Amino acid sequence: MKKVLFVCVENSFRSQIAEAYFNKYAPSGWTATSAGLKPAERVHPNAVKLMLEEGIDISHKRPQIMTRELQKNADVAIIVCSGALCPVVYAKRVEEWNMPDPAEMPLEEARKIRDAIKAKVLDLVERLRES
Repeated sequence: MKKVLFVCVENSFRSQIAEAYFNKYAPSGWTATSAGLKPAERVHPNAVKLMLEEGIDISHKRPQIMTRELQKNADVAIIVCSGALCPVVYAKRVEEWNMPDPAEMPLEEARKIRDAIKAKVLDLVERLRES
């Protein structure tokens, strides 16, 4: 099984959304997980709300710390955050998506970030299918 690792700082919003979308649409033989540099205690409530709108329940998910093992086992690592606080990731292949942090945004603005993440995930899925 090939693995995608989605990474951001707290693993409470962007990376959780990306992981959920990827696992919903994953090409055969692929799976995703997510992690953060300084994991939050829980997934952000707005992330849960926004994904429920898409029919995906992430309320049971728990943020986890990014380990060397997760990085080593990743065939592709995606850094979804932007800015100086974003973690450095060591994996076979790394992409940076530079998504703004929706945690403090009103739900309407955060929804735009969710939709942008979905578009990026669907593009990634298509590229992996073709490779």
